[in-house]
Amino acid sequence: MQKISVLLFLAWIGFLFYAGIALFTSGFLLTRLELNNHSSCQEPPGPGSLPWGSRGEPGACWMASRFRRLVLVVIDALRFDFAKPKLSQVSGEPPVSLPFLGKLSSFQKILEIQPHHARLYQSKADPPTTTMQRIKALTTGSLPTFVDAGSNFASYAVAEDNLIKQLTNTGRRVVFMGDETWNDLFPGAFSQAFFFSSFDVRDLHTVDNGILEHLHPTMDSGEWDVLIFHFLGVDHCGHKHGPHHPEMAKKLSQMDQVIQGLVERLENDTLLVVTGDHGMTTSGNHGGDSELENSAALFLYSPTALFPSAPPEEPEVIPQISLVPTLALLLGLPIPFGNIGELIAEVFSEVEDSQPHFSALAQASALHLNAQQVSRFLRTYSAVAQDLQVKELHRLQNLFSKASADYQQLLQSPQGAEAALQTVITELQQFLRGVRAMCIESWARFSLSFLLLHLLAAGIPITTPGPFTVPWQAVSAWAFMATQTFYSTGHQPVFPAIHWHAAFVGVSEVPGFTWLSALMVGANTFASHLLFAVGCPLLLLWPFLCESQGPRKRRQPPGNEAEARVRPEEEEEPLMEMRLRDAPHHFNAALLQLGLKYLFVLGIQILASALAASILRRHLMVWKVFAPKFIFEAIGFIVSSVGLCLGIALVMRVDGAVSSWFRQLVLSHQRAGEQSSLVYTGAGSSAREAQPHLLPSCSQEPLAPGTSSFYNLKP
Repeated sequence: MQKISVLLFLAWIGFLFYAGIALFTSGFLLTRLELNNHSSCQEPPGPGSLPWGSRGEPGACWMASRFRRLVLVVIDALRFDFAKPKLSQVSGEPPVSLPFLGKLSSFQKILEIQPHHARLYQSKADPPTTTMQRIKALTTGSLPTFVDAGSNFASYAVAEDNLIKQLTNTGRRVVFMGDETWNDLFPGAFSQAFFFSSFDVRDLHTVDNGILEHLHPTMDSGEWDVLIFHFLGVDHCGHKHGPHHPEMAKKLSQMDQVIQGLVERLENDTLLVVTGDHGMTTSGNHGGDSELENSAALFLYSPTALFPSAPPEEPEVIPQISLVPTLALLLGLPIPFGNIGELIAEVFSEVEDSQPHFSALAQASALHLNAQQVSRFLRTYSAVAQDLQVKELHRLQNLFSKASADYQQLLQSPQGAEAALQTVITELQQFLRGVRAMCIESWARFSLSFLLLHLLAAGIPITTPGPFTVPWQAVSAWAFMATQTFYSTGHQPVFPAIHWHAAFVGVSEVPGFTWLSALMVGANTFASHLLFAVGCPLLLLWPFLCESQGPRKRRQPPGNEAEARVRPEEEEEPLMEMRLRDAPHHFNAALLQLGLKYLFVLGIQILASALAASILRRHLMVWKVFAPKFIFEAIGFIVSSVGLCLGIALVMRVDGAVSSWFRQLVLSHQRAGEQSSLVYTGAGSSAREAQPHLLPSCSQEPLAPGTSSFYNLKP
């Protein structure tokens, strides 16, 4: 077997594994580029004058604020049907026994008593439906993915523009109580905070009771502008018991009492928002993209009239990220730079004005601001990233240009243009919805692959004939030793545990993070994978090093049996690794067999990680544990496969060099033998028979086609 054939075949197998990794990653590990741009009141989102409602108002930003304070209640895993009223039994049909129905009765009571003050929406969350990604969506208005490539890769902190940062930039006092995940995402952002651990999903009450202990005293103190509560009891009850357990009814009843208490304490300048970050499956889990996981409840309430009409019979379905631009403009804040959500238009109607034209104009003004901000984001993002569809992006920008021109024309003659105003509103909404659909297509396609290429590569036969076979247990132990060394050197398969200080080892001055720095960090992290892969070809010596050290009978050449009977029995030491000379034409095949075995063991490891991430995609810790583990295994496999090819190429290079040297040695011995034969010719044959050891007896077997090995030589 030719050397180049061995390396090319191993490279082909590695390529199959790489393709399988890429196939799985493209559908599971959703990625996008994170921008660090921020919106500000001093910089409008686009050309043209600001909406008429913001002019002349002290402290006004893009739009005059409607509320001075906000109370945001996040009930983790508050599925939409948890907020539904208890259905009346239909005659002739069996009653439906769902413990969670009707437990949040305060929603229905408020909607019936104050229909212009409240709304219930069905909020649709985008995958992945995990708490951290949903909190990011609720504060940035973007589509957070597993890998938000940006400057904050070493931590979970949100670096892109968000509502919390906008609130603190304008001097608002933000007080938080609940899930400690917010501390990881927004470290140091809160004027006062009470964090509670969210790790123990069997604990239904510690976090909620801790919030209730501080809720009313903090609210009554008045030392706040924004209150955020994140309750975990409903989510933990789902994980522990499921949504149909009686404990779920108790938890929802407790949340209902909390909401009633908040409504009673609200002042006229305060907006109450109650929302779930995601839903849950029938088994109580979440993380995927099923209907029950994506569906969450969203409830808005204001002590003053906020909506121009009564709520519809069936709640409207809106994207979850629509809450971000809505809250930003209602509170007089700039919309976060990376938001792609469409605001809730009916919230910006002029309730006190009976003329529908002015209400429609107010909605159009808010939507135009929203569209300007989204258009600015698209221009900035498409200039630094290429993952958006160019044709669709061009179409949407043309649609926005037309809608913006129509809007500016309406401002010149606002009277008597109701039909044109509705057309502008429709065009702006089409633009915003088209942008979100395009971004979902690029960033949030949650599809699972079956790793067919992995199975194809793993199923290639790896048994080759020949006397040199490295035991499976040796190959497996070698691969597991690489993994053990990874952990024993202080590494863990999570991003915050990466040894970033390795980037500056040997550097007197701290430079910026360069490619050299990244290479040093990678070498520090995956050094065990590289070293063990390069050293893997040495396992060919394993069977020979295990040979017995006892004496062996010296083998006699064929035809010398009579001489063997006359001469006393001689012993020889075991040849050990030199036994490779017995079959030199199998040497390259043995290297190929060893390489395939090692790739197979590594492939089993990464396949197990991929299956674990897929099966447990709705597990609470999937994006903190299982998905990072898959990423580290994938990178480790790539490093190991490259190192393996380098190691095998190095062994082949050494083999060729030693073989060439032995050829020269044989030729020199042959010349010396010829000269010695001339000297001994005159002395007769008796002298040669008396001292046969004086003559070199090295011989060279013919090489197999394409083989060059020093093991071809036989003394």
